[in-house]
Amino acid sequence: MLTSPSSLDPSEDNGVGLSDSTLSQHRRKMLDLINRLHMTGLTDMDLPMIAVIGSQSAGKSSLIESISGITLPRSAGTCTRCPTECKLSRSEDAWKCLVKLHITTGPSGQPCDVVNIPFGSLITDKADVEDRIRRAQRAILNPSTNAQKFLIELEDQTAEEAELSFSKNCVSLEISGKDVADLSFVDLPGLIASVGSSGKTGDIDLVKGLVASYIEKPSCVILLTVTCETDFENQGAHHLTKQYDPEGKRTVGVLTKPDRIPDGEEGSWMKFIRNEQEPLVNHWYCVKQPGSQMLKDGISWAEARKQENDFFALTQPWSTVEPQYQKFLRTSNLTERLSTILSELIAKRLPEIHKELYNILRKTQDEMRKLPKAPSTDPVGEVWHVVNQFSSHLSRRLEGTPDEDGILQTIRPHQQAFKRAVRATAPLFVPWGEDDDRELPVADFLANEEDEPQKPQAMASSVLSPRSPTPKSEEIYIDDVLNHAQRARTRELPDNYPFIVQQTYIQEFTEKWEIPSQTLFDKVHDILKNDLSVLVHEHFGKMGRGGALHSVLMIVNEHLDAAAKQAKEKIDWLLELEKAPTTLNVHYYSDYKTKFLGYYKGCRDHGELTAKLQNYRAPDTTHMSPNRGQTFQQAVHKALAGLTEAGLSVQAGDLPKLLPVDPMEPALLIMAGVRAYFQVAYKRFADMVPLAIDYEIVRGLHKGIEQALLDGLSLTGPDAYERCKLMVQEPSSVASKRTELQKKLDRLHAASSELRKLFV
Repeated sequence: MLTSPSSLDPSEDNGVGLSDSTLSQHRRKMLDLINRLHMTGLTDMDLPMIAVIGSQSAGKSSLIESISGITLPRSAGTCTRCPTECKLSRSEDAWKCLVKLHITTGPSGQPCDVVNIPFGSLITDKADVEDRIRRAQRAILNPSTNAQKFLIELEDQTAEEAELSFSKNCVSLEISGKDVADLSFVDLPGLIASVGSSGKTGDIDLVKGLVASYIEKPSCVILLTVTCETDFENQGAHHLTKQYDPEGKRTVGVLTKPDRIPDGEEGSWMKFIRNEQEPLVNHWYCVKQPGSQMLKDGISWAEARKQENDFFALTQPWSTVEPQYQKFLRTSNLTERLSTILSELIAKRLPEIHKELYNILRKTQDEMRKLPKAPSTDPVGEVWHVVNQFSSHLSRRLEGTPDEDGILQTIRPHQQAFKRAVRATAPLFVPWGEDDDRELPVADFLANEEDEPQKPQAMASSVLSPRSPTPKSEEIYIDDVLNHAQRARTRELPDNYPFIVQQTYIQEFTEKWEIPSQTLFDKVHDILKNDLSVLVHEHFGKMGRGGALHSVLMIVNEHLDAAAKQAKEKIDWLLELEKAPTTLNVHYYSDYKTKFLGYYKGCRDHGELTAKLQNYRAPDTTHMSPNRGQTFQQAVHKALAGLTEAGLSVQAGDLPKLLPVDPMEPALLIMAGVRAYFQVAYKRFADMVPLAIDYEIVRGLHKGIEQALLDGLSLTGPDAYERCKLMVQEPSSVASKRTELQKKLDRLHAASSELRKLFV
């Protein structure tokens, strides 16, 4: 065991490690600054530090002891099974050490919230450090056991008996005192070349990844330990270092155990000291630490340094190496060089650290702003304010906003689909028998009145929207219409047919309107329900622990259901009205009946006359000499002109009415009347249903919703204050996050203050 230097004569103790009093004042200030930045708890900044790495049993722990002056636990095999962070800071107070468990991963190795758990009371005697570290390492390697148990009990446990063979979690040492340097470094587990029969093959990659997570940072000084008792090429730490620092700019090489070099092989290792082999910008060093027997005998730190000095002064070839290379031998020279490298790195990084600190501060402030508003001292006023804001926002949404995702913009496609679905129920009358395979021509007079271009047979049956389950209308042949009319006659005169015939056909298409009406209602209801949910979450989602959110959701959904019930009643009422065919729009109905009658009569003309009349175009009167193709056109033109002179306004499409009486005339009149009434009724219905839905459930949703919230949340009365206080009480997770962010902001502000002090 390495005896504390405090037990020696003060005259023999020139300080531990980097506490050399010759350090310049500026260097001291920079080292103090970085150490204080480390102490603020900043984990997301690339602060300068030193990481000690090496292959298994390369002498890293002994090197750490020589720098820090403390004794680390030792055992057979791999000694370091979790990182040991040393945060050294100079203080005018007496020497002390605080041990913490720095937890970054859970028991299964998954990332978790970073916590620092104090492990035991403050240590004031250096002799107690080794035992405390051993217990802390045991706690790290057994995460499912309460860490405090290891402060009381410490049973012997082999590496194979521990829950984890290695861990990313750290033992953190915060050491301060008059003879302590300002420095942060970490002793990492040694790289493993192979595992034994009881080992885990995954440990090799685990340790490698752990080491890489430290040395990949640009501000990490890599203290690479290489033992002289093993062939250099067989030590994997060097290869890993080359991967992250290929030019060797931030690596300091350290040769350990020079006393174990086989006779005659000293020359190969001297090439490193001369920087001829694997050259590094910061050079290679060589140190000599006490052997295991000396440590057991309790050699003091000062005696260890004296023996090291004697070794290099009296042992060949070290004692006769060129004078310019003597500065690369001994721990004292190494620690001095580390201090210089670190201070230079700090000086270089300070402007970048200042910028990074500003960015992290801004990001943390943004995170704080994203948190729900802190609970108010006036909970009743706060809840009323949120209710009013929600009500106003909902009113604007329901009245209509110019946004692409507005409620009305979202509803409109479903209204158009509803109209198409209703129009698709038009009775498809065919003015000839079922045996005739002709196709119905386009009804030109409908082309300007429908949303889509008319196609053959499309004037009665449009392609439905995928949203509508309404089926296409079936063809109704003129023979069936006439037979139906004749069967329905009772006491009517021979040329009259009962109204029940038209009413039956009208009822057939009005019954089909219920499905598209229900579909539109359901779509609008779903849109409003989803939009309500979004608005409620937007206004109440961050209020309290979630109780207010769930209560408001229940209240507004009940209010929506009440409005939906009224809208559904109106739709049912409109459907009931359509069961009794009637209209006061006589002109509109008569005009359509006339057009459909002419259309159906024209379709029944087996000759070319109707087709010619439908395709009629007025002839060019500037060339009056007729040719074969213009004779018909001019004849029709003369006929129309004569009728016009007689005071009759007639178009070519009306001329088929002058054809001889068709024996199917009664059926044609019924077909034309039903089809004309469909045009009147469907347009009326296609307007009224969306209007009823809009009035009752869209505009109507806002009616009384504010009062419903006030009553449902009990925001009036003697218990209002207590209820509102519970509603705005934030969840423990948010409160914890707010506290965590506030502490981080305090640390960042403290770090910023420290930076400003340096530049003053």
